[in-house]
Amino acid sequence: MSNPQTTPPPPTTKRILLVKYGEVALRQGNRGFYEKQIMDDIRRRIKSLHTGNIRVFREQGRFVIEDLSGDLDTDAVLPLVQTIFGCIAFCVGIKTTEREMGALRQIALEFFRDKLRGGSFKVASKRADKRFPLTSQEISADIGECLFDNMPGARVDLHAPDTVFHVEVRNHVYFYVTSVGGEGGLPYGSAGRGVLLLSGGIDSPVAGYLAAKRGVSLIPLYFHSPPYVSERVTDKVNDLLGALAPYTGVIPLRVVPFTDIQLYLQEHVPAEKLTIFLKRAMMHIASHVAAAEKALCLITGDAVGQVASQTLQSLAAVNSATPLPVLRPLTTMDKHEIIAIARRIGTFDISIRPFEDCCTLFVAKHPENKPNAQVIERMESRLMEIGLREMILAAAEHALTRS
Repeated sequence: MSNPQTTPPPPTTKRILLVKYGEVALRQGNRGFYEKQIMDDIRRRIKSLHTGNIRVFREQGRFVIEDLSGDLDTDAVLPLVQTIFGCIAFCVGIKTTEREMGALRQIALEFFRDKLRGGSFKVASKRADKRFPLTSQEISADIGECLFDNMPGARVDLHAPDTVFHVEVRNHVYFYVTSVGGEGGLPYGSAGRGVLLLSGGIDSPVAGYLAAKRGVSLIPLYFHSPPYVSERVTDKVNDLLGALAPYTGVIPLRVVPFTDIQLYLQEHVPAEKLTIFLKRAMMHIASHVAAAEKALCLITGDAVGQVASQTLQSLAAVNSATPLPVLRPLTTMDKHEIIAIARRIGTFDISIRPFEDCCTLFVAKHPENKPNAQVIERMESRLMEIGLREMILAAAEHALTRS
């Protein structure tokens, strides 16, 4: 009789992805809430790999992504999780169940041997598991000595090394060399919902990205003015949402029919004040949408002083149109900073497509840049009484029912 086949023991070492998170770790009582959101987001992203062998778990201040079958395909996993807000770094490394220093020295040597870049190195150790008998310094010295003795030409430099070899002792022991940067911030949706006033320009998609990075889930609202703008502008705005999707997931666009309101205000408002009235009308509509969607704020792409409608006086005159806080993530940025972010997140090339949005076409040659908020409010109140209120409510209702 042949001997029955036996299942080989699981390997003691395998490739994994170690996920670091930043300020979430400082959140005291809310830390568990944030950690769960990040972990759920990781699991949701890696579902597309169609394998039941990958698991995600938390281990003493880190998340670990591993394949229960053996080495993790980090090349497949990393692009799926790298844009998750709340994560500051992703470390491709190995995990071992070994705890004895002789075995750890050998594993470290095999893993680090071909990863030296330049001639100098240091070992940086972190002992999160205080049951381990050696201190962090002792671990670094022990493994560093092994590497120095067995890697010809390598030299130790504790201050400015060419390569840093990382060792982390947690419930398991982890080795890695380099980290891939993450987005940081807070988990998407952890702060509540906000209505993003999204145009086809450069600024508002960046504002949406930055608000999302602080945990605000987005309800994008686009103000459309046919026949004065092409239907291709709506396609452009949807493409901008597509560029944001790696960070936010797929979110539907709500479209506001704005032509009638623009023409009404153009007829009833002095040309130099028109831009402020248009922006206030947008705020009114966005506030109605926010109330229906249980959103807690509005988000715009304003930057102080960039155009006449973004002076402090103009922003104050616009703010009073809504009871909600207005987040302006770009407030203190200059255009070069905004463009740099737009390029990095993939919205810039879409934003510069040559299709005008509704505000651009209705801007006066000499707009008022220091409006008096009280004067604007009195003028608007009279217009509300003679038809503007009904037009605003109808536009908001259209956006809510025909997203």
